Amino acid sequence: MIKVSVCVPTYNHEAYIAQMLEGALMQQTSFPFEIVIGDDASTDGTADIIRTYSERFPGRIRAFLHDENQGPSEPREFAGRNNVLQLLKACRGEYVAMCEGDDYWTDPLKLQKQADFMEAHPDFSICHHNVLVTYEDGSPSHTFNGPEQAAVSTISDLLEDRWFMATASWFYRNYFKEHDFAEWHSRAAAGDWAVMIQLAAQGNIGYLPEIMGVYRKHQGGLSLVHAPTNRHFLKNRKEMFESVNAWLNFEYETVIAKTLQRYDALLSV
Repeated sequence: MIKVSVCVPTYNHEAYIAQMLEGALMQQTSFPFEIVIGDDASTDGTADIIRTYSERFPGRIRAFLHDENQGPSEPREFAGRNNVLQLLKACRGEYVAMCEGDDYWTDPLKLQKQADFMEAHPDFSICHHNVLVTYEDGSPSHTFNGPEQAAVSTISDLLEDRWFMATASWFYRNYFKEHDFAEWHSRAAAGDWAVMIQLAAQGNIGYLPEIMGVYRKHQGGLSLVHAPTNRHFLKNRKEMFESVNAWLNFEYETVIAKTLQRYDALLSV
């Protein structure tokens, strides 16, 4: 039985995908894990590299190589959404570890450490760790999380509009194996937030301060689209928190109200 599914959405990551796969394949675990990778019809050589690795590791890698981009193409803030959601549903493991095709892991014991943490803390739904942030343009590298990062966080921290979990560090109980995505998820441009909010509603969030991976910032990344200068994205983000408020039966309305006030202020400029 698969214990962990490594989920890898990728698009035009020819320069990076081999390093990502090597970081996953080097993992030393006491349990079986699979690599579930979905290429969203890349126009470079990403799919060919994935095919080569799939042939070398047929029992370990499950590759979904799409001939057509899964979209949606508009709005651009939603790019890659369908590929990711399909992959999340394809993960068969008890746990899922996320690593996008342009990031990579550096610690061969990463999966084991996070699985051990989750096994020891059954009331936690998510475990994350620190990563190094690097820049294609040569800007200085730095850690994603600072020394002030709490060892334990909750959904309230996310609802305060604070993001503290690098995607390459996600390790969570596979809630979506048995449950559908929330109705509002399909309308949220910030897909990473949508996933994590749904998971955090199921339990606490644990943090391991060790640096176990690298998050690359480059011109092809969606973080440049999901920016505070993008008014469409800001409006969508506000609408997401409004939908989440109702989905949570207004249990966190005090927290969410403050978040909505900040978005109202940003949108009024």
